[in-house]
Amino acid sequence: MTKFTLNINIMLFCLLLGSCDSSSDTPKDENQPPFKLEVFGAVAISKTNSTKVFVHYMPWFETKESSPNNQWGYHWTMNNKNPDNKDASGKREIASHYYPLIGPYHSGDKDVIENHLLLMKYAGIDGILIDWYGTFDLNDYKIVKENSEQLIAMLDDAGLEYAIVYEDWFLNDIVNAQLAPTVVSAAKKDMAYMQNTYFKDANYIKTNNKPLLLNFGPITLSTPEEWTQVFSALSPKPTFLTLWNKSSEAADNAQGEYAWVYKNSTYLSNFYTNTLPNLQVGIGSAYPGFKDFYKEGGTSTAIGWTIEHNNGATLDETLAMAKNANLKYLQLITWNDFGEGTMFEPTKEFGYSYIEKVKTFAGVQNTGNVFSSISSLYNLRKEFSGNATVQKKLDQAFYYFVSLQTHKATAILETL
Repeated sequence: MTKFTLNINIMLFCLLLGSCDSSSDTPKDENQPPFKLEVFGAVAISKTNSTKVFVHYMPWFETKESSPNNQWGYHWTMNNKNPDNKDASGKREIASHYYPLIGPYHSGDKDVIENHLLLMKYAGIDGILIDWYGTFDLNDYKIVKENSEQLIAMLDDAGLEYAIVYEDWFLNDIVNAQLAPTVVSAAKKDMAYMQNTYFKDANYIKTNNKPLLLNFGPITLSTPEEWTQVFSALSPKPTFLTLWNKSSEAADNAQGEYAWVYKNSTYLSNFYTNTLPNLQVGIGSAYPGFKDFYKEGGTSTAIGWTIEHNNGATLDETLAMAKNANLKYLQLITWNDFGEGTMFEPTKEFGYSYIEKVKTFAGVQNTGNVFSSISSLYNLRKEFSGNATVQKKLDQAFYYFVSLQTHKATAILETL
């Protein structure tokens, strides 16, 4: 290749990129207009299945870069794993049998959230059910809240909804740390925060014209009287759902239940046949498997049973059951609980196969095959993290994706 040909190639690359390093043999074209970002609102995905598809989401992952004490978060390490250790392929040592396609990440990273939301959108997922630990600054609960709100801040741009799944098992820890006098008062503070901060959002999920609130339990607040006190100051009171077979612990405060994952599909079949018809509001479940890492991770919370993934057969079965049950609402369990091996998020082991199955279930129309392009967007975000010009072009790709202008989005990515 001659120097003349090399310079021409450099010039063409620079024109596509919008800038060149000042040390280049080819000077910048001062007459080139600056790149102008076009912002587009989210366009809804067209689907043939009327079932609302939600996904359970864990916002609790931390890396050394995001941690205030420069340590990997517990959900990547458990008690004995060190993600600083890498194997020959570059995979980090994490507390999971499975490995995220983008590697272990910080849940509050905007690039990670962008990647997750775009993948969800094009899979036909309508909203996110966020696993939430309240407002108190104890353990990693404050970080979970901050990560959740970073996610919530980006939902509207992608056109997705959300609701809260409230964890109540930790309330005794709040009282023992003397952060609240009683478990009821602690929960009331959390509810007031939700009402003032989340429930009023336009993209907060409403059911029967009331904000949807799920509880992973009840576990600590186990009597109707306690839940009556917890909801006493809320107006309107939420449409409140407990885990399956637990609504009696909240009595009239609960309007329904949601299914989860347990041992085998018999439990899910029983929920659809015997429980769902008697609920005001019910949410079914679909999952790819369950294989926790607690024993291998050195914890004392080993579950003791496994549901094998079976090359996608478990997910095929639970999605078919959801379709036959003619559900109004379905929860995918889960997007990213790597510690329990229930993740729909693309992994090294399963690629995009699980969200492809969700896409088929939802009857997504006319979007093409863009999952790998969405991953390319994430990779380019990281590769050019310090290049403002490229990041602006990637912002444009994002707005093309959310507005379903996929050909324009992929064209930008291909130039980079």
